[in-house]
Amino acid sequence: MKKFYSFSLLAGLALAPYTAQAQGLPLVQQSLPNPTNEPTAVFPIPEERQILWQETEFYAFFHYGMNTYTGLEWGMGNESESIFAPTAPPNPRQWLEAAQSAGMRGGIAVVKHHDGFCLWPTKTTTHNVTNAGNENGRSTNIPRDFADAARALNMKYGFYVSPWDRNSSLYGTPQYVNDVFLRQCAELADYGSDQFEMWFDGANGGDGYYGNPTKSVRQIDRDIYYDIPNLRDSVHKVAPNCVMWGVGGEARWIGNEQGWAGNTNWSTQDREAGESNNMYGDINGFHWNPGESDAKATTLGWFWHDGEDILSAERLFQMYLETVGRNATLILNIPPDKSGSLPPATVTRMREMGDMLKARLSNDLARTATITVNEERTAGTGRTYTAQNLTDGDKTTYWATQDGTTTAEIVLEWTAPQTLRYVDLMEYIRKGQRIKRFTIETSTDGTSWTRRASNIETTTVGYKRIIPLNGNTANSYANPVTAKYLRIKILDSKACPLLHTLSVY
Repeated sequence: MKKFYSFSLLAGLALAPYTAQAQGLPLVQQSLPNPTNEPTAVFPIPEERQILWQETEFYAFFHYGMNTYTGLEWGMGNESESIFAPTAPPNPRQWLEAAQSAGMRGGIAVVKHHDGFCLWPTKTTTHNVTNAGNENGRSTNIPRDFADAARALNMKYGFYVSPWDRNSSLYGTPQYVNDVFLRQCAELADYGSDQFEMWFDGANGGDGYYGNPTKSVRQIDRDIYYDIPNLRDSVHKVAPNCVMWGVGGEARWIGNEQGWAGNTNWSTQDREAGESNNMYGDINGFHWNPGESDAKATTLGWFWHDGEDILSAERLFQMYLETVGRNATLILNIPPDKSGSLPPATVTRMREMGDMLKARLSNDLARTATITVNEERTAGTGRTYTAQNLTDGDKTTYWATQDGTTTAEIVLEWTAPQTLRYVDLMEYIRKGQRIKRFTIETSTDGTSWTRRASNIETTTVGYKRIIPLNGNTANSYANPVTAKYLRIKILDSKACPLLHTLSVY
């Protein structure tokens, strides 16, 4: 039986909300659950401080201290403070200026190594610069001067402070953690709330002076002994964007000290996983724990040594491709000498490296191409997901497919053939690392396609992935490809793929 409703009843229903409002009842506004139509995140996802850290990409390591004057790499802790006697006032600004000329965006200064000697006038130990061998040493305050120089140059900065202390008689006891190490971290945090990284080397226990040459300290459980959760909270209260590297559990050691990460490199990994798989991460990792590759630009140790040489710009560029270009960051060590400054050869090589980066990775040909994709996500309120987002220079916009679509094609077309060497992809990692497999192809006619870099594992992307089209990171600029079309095929993804930038050089 059909039901009929009178006009007056329908009108009454239509007016009901207004009547309710007139009677003093609140009017509840309906809202859609996802008006922007943004994709659901694939967990784990990074903290904001981890995103800011990864955006630093390439930065310097400055190993300088007591070992610079003893010729050692790991001092025992019994070195006389008077040995620290710089032949000139240490010059952190010169260090950072050289790093900046190389295209680096920041630096980490070693302010306390395993020998326990502190490069600032700390209240936690007498094994520090106040007892140095000359006035240049006694007036040294590397954390202060390094932070001031970084701010003046608009660069990021942080400190390496060794948790292990081969000088302290308290090491191995709870009193060392409370009265020495944690206080040293607090003192360093006071040099600036804008630090981007604090570096905690994992070495601990074993031979050392420890205030008594007959004493030995066994290796310890670092997380428990150093009270890492409390340390993280304490540092973040002072420096909210400071990532705790290594022992701190917010960024991991890539693990080879040779300047390369795995072609497949996930930013996800369990903190408890150890260091056996650090070059690759873990697709099923429970934490966002991205990789940092530490490498030496010189031919001898981490600290300056007489007779050392500096690697070629081409070798340094290879390191860049194999770390920054593989979803890691690169912290490149350039050690100051006994004068407290970088040697002239290092300064020259850094400038050459910067010139090479600009020449090879600055003219983005993708911005002059017509880009088409086989699928675009439906726009939401105030947000689109079109192919144009790939080349708009805005890291907050991105291209995406519909939910449930885990494959896609992106095609670039130029009006005339182009000389192509590198493809640079960047995922929108605020919603997780997603892409699992992709290929790159080129064509002269848009019909016949040739796969490029087929010898390279084109699996993960992450924050950044740079593929040399000739498949050779050691000689990446040689044998360029001439093409009018370039196609990227995403073959598998954890969820709908998201890319915020696509560049071609």
